[in-house]
Amino acid sequence: MNSIAIADEPTRPFSRPAAVAARPVIVVRDANVIYPAADRPVHALKNINLTIRQGEFVSLIGPSGCGKTTLLRVIADLEPITSGDVVVNEMSPAEARRAGAYGYVFQAPVLLPWRTVLSNVMLPLQIQGKPPLLCEEIAREQLARVGLSGFEKKYPWQLSGGMQQRASIARALGFSPKILMMDEPFGALDELTRDNLNQQLQALWASEKRTVVFVTHSISEAIYLSTRIVVMSPRPGRIVKVIESPLPLERPFSLRDTPEFLRLAREVREALVEGHE
Repeated sequence: MNSIAIADEPTRPFSRPAAVAARPVIVVRDANVIYPAADRPVHALKNINLTIRQGEFVSLIGPSGCGKTTLLRVIADLEPITSGDVVVNEMSPAEARRAGAYGYVFQAPVLLPWRTVLSNVMLPLQIQGKPPLLCEEIAREQLARVGLSGFEKKYPWQLSGGMQQRASIARALGFSPKILMMDEPFGALDELTRDNLNQQLQALWASEKRTVVFVTHSISEAIYLSTRIVVMSPRPGRIVKVIESPLPLERPFSLRDTPEFLRLAREVREALVEGHE
């Protein structure tokens, strides 16, 4: 399996003081999402307060239906809130979206089957009106970064699920967003492919320090990738606990067997149980 190409650079432990000092890029205040229904309204999110700072990798974890994806979509201006406030880069979510602040990776790759891998990655750049040669140059660069050089002329159906998701990540990174929104992007993949992409994504984040908001059901995935883990309760979705990770920036996969990793897993699991209660 090809790997995401990462530029060599010295690694250093993640610094809690540095994270605290970084400027807020996403601020959610008292956010509620209520869906109207024939019998009674569905309260999807309740009084959500969350600040995400520049360069953080923040995972949202909780049981199915707890509002993780709803919160992600609210931040990305894909869904309105009923009450409360969301600010992204000191703008409304709609203004941030129009300014190209986000790259969004969905649960499924959502690649157009009639377009090649290269033209799929070029599509958002073409919509932005960039010159054709520049669109192609950027798309080829992004495909190389996710290990898909040589697959530019293939169609999505000719790729494995993991390769399709890499193409989706390349497309999201193409217009250089500072914030990457990822809605359980590896949930449908087999365990080995998922582990491989976890390692590559973590290395990519460590290299570039983009702000990442990541939805997952997996405790180990959340711990391995994140600088902070936001644990949510069953509907109505509330934030039960925010856990800051003390793990180093450089994270070999063997880190999953260390006492510190296992301690974090226990803390996340206990917070999930607390949310159910």
